[in-house]
Amino acid sequence: MIERLNWFALLTRSNFEQIVYTSIVKKKIQAFLPKTKRKSRRKDRNLMIEIPLFPGYVFVQSTFEAADQLNILKTVGAVRLLGNQSGPVPVPESQVESLKILTSANMDLITGENVRIKKGQPVIILEGPMAGVKGEFARYKGKGRVVIKIDVLGQYAGVEVKEDNVERVPDFLA
Repeated sequence: MIERLNWFALLTRSNFEQIVYTSIVKKKIQAFLPKTKRKSRRKDRNLMIEIPLFPGYVFVQSTFEAADQLNILKTVGAVRLLGNQSGPVPVPESQVESLKILTSANMDLITGENVRIKKGQPVIILEGPMAGVKGEFARYKGKGRVVIKIDVLGQYAGVEVKEDNVERVPDFLA
C-alpha cells in the first residue's frame, strides 16, 4: 500500500534553512523553502538579498511513516516536524501551493515585519544574540524597541529588542 504524501513544516536551527533544504533535496525528498527579497541591513552594502519568508522553517513532503520522518529528522540542522501530542500535523497542500505561487511571482512580498504586532501574538527574534528564540509579544517600548515575553522553564522573562529584529510567527506555524 502506498501512503499519500503530505506537506509538513520542519523547524530548523537558526539560519540553517538553506543547509537543511539542500540536504533534504539531496536525499531525493521533495522540499520547499519559500524566499523573499529584502534590502540588506548591513550599513556598508546596498544589496537586495534573498531571505526565507518564514525564518526557521522548511516545508517537506513525507508520509506519516516513522521511518520516512526519521530520515528527514536525521538531516543536519533539522529540529522537529511541527505538530501536537499525537504527532506531526500536515500543512494543507493548498497553502503550500499558494506560497509557491506567491514566491514565484516576481513581485515584492510584504512580510509580517511591516504589520503592527498585537499584545499576546507569537513572535520570533530574527537577529542578535537571541536570534531564533520564540516568545510572546508584550508591548512597544518606543524608539524602535519592543518587549518580548519568553517562557523559560515555566517562568516568563522579558527581553527588550529592536523592533526590526522581531517578526510575527504565522498562524499555521504558531
